[in-house]
Amino acid sequence: MIQTANEKLFGTDGMRGEAGSFPLDGQTIRIVGASLARHMRETLGRTPRFISGRDTRESGEWIESALHSGIVAADAQLASAGVITTPGVAFLTQHFDFDAGIVVSASHNPYQDNGIKIFSPSGKKIDAPMERAIEQDIFAGLEVPRTEAADLGRDAEDDYQTAYIDHLAAGFPRLELTGFNLVIDCANGAASLLAPRLFHGFGAEIVAINDEPDGRNINHDCGSLYLDKLREKVLQEKADFGVAFDGDADRALFVDEKGAVIDGDAALWILAQHLEWRGELSNKTVVATVMSNIGLEIALSSRGVKLDRTSVGDKYVLEELLRSGSELGGEQSGHIILPQKSLVGDGLMTTLFVLEAIRERNVSASEAVRGFTRFPQVLVNVKVREKRPFENVPEIAKAAKVIENELDGTGRLLLRYSGTENLARVMIEGQDQPAIENQANELAEIIRSNLA
Repeated sequence: MIQTANEKLFGTDGMRGEAGSFPLDGQTIRIVGASLARHMRETLGRTPRFISGRDTRESGEWIESALHSGIVAADAQLASAGVITTPGVAFLTQHFDFDAGIVVSASHNPYQDNGIKIFSPSGKKIDAPMERAIEQDIFAGLEVPRTEAADLGRDAEDDYQTAYIDHLAAGFPRLELTGFNLVIDCANGAASLLAPRLFHGFGAEIVAINDEPDGRNINHDCGSLYLDKLREKVLQEKADFGVAFDGDADRALFVDEKGAVIDGDAALWILAQHLEWRGELSNKTVVATVMSNIGLEIALSSRGVKLDRTSVGDKYVLEELLRSGSELGGEQSGHIILPQKSLVGDGLMTTLFVLEAIRERNVSASEAVRGFTRFPQVLVNVKVREKRPFENVPEIAKAAKVIENELDGTGRLLLRYSGTENLARVMIEGQDQPAIENQANELAEIIRSNLA
């Protein structure tokens, strides 16, 4: 594939691709390390300090070493926290006064993929100008001498991991889990050692599954994308609660004691009630994306809490949280952000918050979700030849208006285009599954006849 200097390599969640192929080949990764160090030195006016961490993919160690080689070639300082979660690196960056934190991970992707995310000390990803500067160096073929980073700064890995676990535990001094039965699906990822260690510290009785990473089994039929095994184990063990992380543990999904899934929307409902009860939902607002179920909006409204919606992506949720001064936001996928605690979604922290909410109210997980009813949802994708604004196509605009009038506050229509494919997405939520299926299919056919 021919690359041009106008192409973007950094997306909303860093740089990602197949390990070993551009831009995740050794030479390009060394350029990323050297370029980051060079531009940070220019910005700071001094030698920058970096910390890195990785998940359990077999490519993680050599990618991290290539980054280190580039950083060392640019005369910067670095350390490694080893295998650790993405939010763990974000915390360490700020706590130990590093100038940036680098995560080698592809989150929920299969093992063949990997990625690079770079955080500022605030916990936010580096800004767009820095990303563009690194991309320009890549396309310009910045020359980086091969440097053996003999001392990769890995002698303190355990200290860094311990600091992160201690930080999480210190944030929940009242949480007591003695006698509480907890099943943890670690996705054979970064949480495999950290999660059992953390929850054992609160006295929980732990059953860990998918906690034996071999470099290739990360996210494979396990973790937050595949909840069946977690549900089975919770029911088999008669456990009180189950949690599943993704590969880098920046998100978490849950299963209650009856085997029902608690997704990100349900977790937001639990946490909103908890924060409101503690007087920590000051502006009575929760931030979610356009994909959050209307059932969440209705449940929050019953308590006088507003739901603000953003475009899909935790980046947009965080931007709105900071703009509005809200205390809670997240996505259906289980990526929850509590900006008073961290600007990065943290699956371990989210789990502790949910457990705190359940234990302080002295209710079961299934009881904690009461009041939230997930409405039936239909999603239909339509291939299109062009992405004209829907409101500019009279037949589509008219049909959409008819459906919105039929739903009349008891449901929701969302029309949008895919950001990466020539697809129109029709999403309808409502109380009657057959009715919304018919509405979605009829609207999809109108879109197809006008835009396909």
